[in-house]
Amino acid sequence: MSLPPSYSLSRPTLDFLARRHGHFIGGRWVPSASGETFRIHDPASGAEIGEVAAGGEPEIDAAVRTARAAFEGPWSSYTSHRRGEILWKLADLIQQNFQQLVELEVLDNGLPLPLAQYVCGMVVPEFFRYYAGWPTKIEGATLPAAPGGKLPGQHLSFTLREPLGVVGAITPWNAPLPITMLKVAPALATGCTMVLKPAELTPLTAMRLVELCQEAGVPDGVMNLVNGYGATAGAALAAHPGVDKIAFTGSTAVGRQIVKAAAGNLKKVTLELGGKSPVVVFDDADLAQVIPGIARACFFLQGQNCMAGTRLFVHERIHDQVVEGVAAVAKAFKPGPGLDPAHDFGPLISEKQRERVAGFVAAGVAEGAELVCGGKAPSRAGWFYEATVLTRTHDAMTPVANEIFGPVLCVQTFGDDDFDKVARSANSTIYGLSGSVWTRDLSKAIRMVGKIDSGQVAVNMHAALDPMMPFGGNKQSGWGREFGKEALDSYLKTKAVTLTW
Repeated sequence: MSLPPSYSLSRPTLDFLARRHGHFIGGRWVPSASGETFRIHDPASGAEIGEVAAGGEPEIDAAVRTARAAFEGPWSSYTSHRRGEILWKLADLIQQNFQQLVELEVLDNGLPLPLAQYVCGMVVPEFFRYYAGWPTKIEGATLPAAPGGKLPGQHLSFTLREPLGVVGAITPWNAPLPITMLKVAPALATGCTMVLKPAELTPLTAMRLVELCQEAGVPDGVMNLVNGYGATAGAALAAHPGVDKIAFTGSTAVGRQIVKAAAGNLKKVTLELGGKSPVVVFDDADLAQVIPGIARACFFLQGQNCMAGTRLFVHERIHDQVVEGVAAVAKAFKPGPGLDPAHDFGPLISEKQRERVAGFVAAGVAEGAELVCGGKAPSRAGWFYEATVLTRTHDAMTPVANEIFGPVLCVQTFGDDDFDKVARSANSTIYGLSGSVWTRDLSKAIRMVGKIDSGQVAVNMHAALDPMMPFGGNKQSGWGREFGKEALDSYLKTKAVTLTW
């Protein structure tokens, strides 16, 4: 471990980083059969922060078999009340280990300290507490059926809602702890068991979370974790015949591969994939709300989030004011390591990702876009890239049509008679995850909301998230929903039962 001397870390974090990290299978840490490892780095400095075992088919198979045994054994005897108690205790443990989780999340991903504190102190524990209330409310129904012509009083027909079984969860690097939370909470609430494969770039908080699950009372074998690369461990998990469901968050390209791999045993699949979210701003919008709202929508997590509002459609009468305002916000960001609270803009996840973002910006400029601000990497350690605004863009441009996953805003204008044209442009990509509409005229807002083909659209804010609000994508942004009651459905199966006499 070679962290910069300016980093001040707590003793629990330093002790965790000093460990030789393996795979969590059956309630204990085990090494890889091959002995292979990979190294993880702090994206804000490039420093090596840990060494992790690289798993593959043997580890995945062992974890799946362990999860199956736990599902059919001890976990199946836990009452719904007990599962709820465990989830509540897990939320308490997350808050008790707040400082360590914050530090690990910042080191893992590079996000700014205030955001990590908000995620670890509020978002994650609140989410687990929300799902702690669900196990006792998963119900079937009695049905007024007449099977085989049976008369009333001669039979009873009803449904049972049962856990699917073994869930394989594959999570990305852009929001390590929150996205792991999205898989773990509903799986435990419904009584499933899990094999988790975190992104190889950001495994730290996922590894700590499975330990906290065990401390909260989750039996050995219910939560398992295998570290490794997507092409080996991830592919093996997606294809394993002992897995009943894959819960995946990541790119649309990998999502297609997951679907193909899952076809072997027709396992259930939920996918939360890419996005290229539109932000539509009418000329009557409150610019005091709009300008910081647009900046947050696009530059949150340095644009490394699937719901980022990276395509701005702004009325021509207010174009200059909005662009100048957003550019001023972009220029005012203070990039640097997130462990220093003076910094409010973190790095990209890797040098490769920074090169990818720079390539999209260069392509846009070559195709005629105007670079208003940003467009380069600052001269400092780490994988930083400036918040960037491109104007004079159109639907066919490379940075407009593709998910960049970086801090790049592409601006287009529209006029008074372009309502339907804007809607067509908003829907012109393969994605349909999120979006927002900004106006004081609610009738106009509702009309545009109805035309935008996305799983979530907000008015006068962007990315309106809450544990009870379903979240997911249309088109090639995914299958199924996370958050809320709807997330439980994808971890449950329905059994129809008829009793006759």
